[in-house]
Amino acid sequence: MGEYPLIEVDLGKLERNARAIVDRCAALGIGVTGVIKGCSGLPECAAAMARGGCAHIASSRLDELAGARAHGVDLPTMMIRIPMPSEAADTVRLADISLNSELSTLALLDGEARKQGRRHGILLMAELGDLREGIWDRGEFLETAVAVERGFGGLDLLGIGTNLGCYGSIAPTAEKMEALAELAGLVEGELGRKLEMVSGGASTAFPRVMDRDMPGAINNLRIGENILIGRDLADLWGYDMGFLHNDVFVLKAEIIEAKTKPSHPIGEIMFDAFRNRPTYEDRGLRKRALAAVGKADYAWADHLLPLEEGIQLLGASSDHTILDVEDARRDLRPGDVVEFGLCYGPAVLLTHSPGVRIVFKGSPVA
Repeated sequence: MGEYPLIEVDLGKLERNARAIVDRCAALGIGVTGVIKGCSGLPECAAAMARGGCAHIASSRLDELAGARAHGVDLPTMMIRIPMPSEAADTVRLADISLNSELSTLALLDGEARKQGRRHGILLMAELGDLREGIWDRGEFLETAVAVERGFGGLDLLGIGTNLGCYGSIAPTAEKMEALAELAGLVEGELGRKLEMVSGGASTAFPRVMDRDMPGAINNLRIGENILIGRDLADLWGYDMGFLHNDVFVLKAEIIEAKTKPSHPIGEIMFDAFRNRPTYEDRGLRKRALAAVGKADYAWADHLLPLEEGIQLLGASSDHTILDVEDARRDLRPGDVVEFGLCYGPAVLLTHSPGVRIVFKGSPVA
């Protein structure tokens, strides 16, 4: 494999991002679970999150948790996709905690925990309207909580949680967090004890920390994007996130063609390789450059951000990124390298692409 394309990961900036999030959450009595699925579970990133003060390391994939452990990260691990019944044994073996909503899966986890001589922690997930995972019916939720507490000797009901914003785009408002806190109170009443963890969601719930209106019962957030990328709350929600580095991950790609061409395709426009019928702006003859990386590596061309002034990203095919470089400060030629900032989606895919090298920089923070 050649030198490019590559992802450069600044571990020092990643650790500082983790510390900045952890400190702001700690001021409200909230612990942070560092989520590594946004970088395909790179264990070096898990270690940086650990150094930054995260209380757990989490992923939706067990192999990523295994990689963190093998790298020497000794924090408790959390499986944040509801386990498949077929992976119950591996879930108990590789994850200290898992998110759950199905009683039948909980029974399998209990059996495996007993067989392996381990205790397995459970966060019971509540459906608050985003319509991904979680129990919607309150009666069923309380019955399931009691069943885990009193009927499964291999499981520990650590607490409850929810997810908002990832599928249904439902905002984790203060009202939604109050609903979760109220449900936690009902569970505690049924069990006759305090829950160890009430997990209010992911990076999308961090505005409640920023606005300081998180209910006191919420004591955990599962944070990935804020630590890894640090763009969404600024770009989409309008929050001042200047205390975070948004260049932890930088894509570097090599130019393979640079020529002056028409800016509008010539001929009958039909569909592109991804079943889209694009539209184009006719700006006359413009210098264009092709970079040797494409949608097969990152999927969403509009989520790549050219870092060099005067370069405009026009689009992409499977293996090419098309750039307008007419106004670039450099006379770009084949062999030159251009850099891009990343949003969350491309970061997930690029760090998983076998055709993209990963290079680490930045010293751990003392």
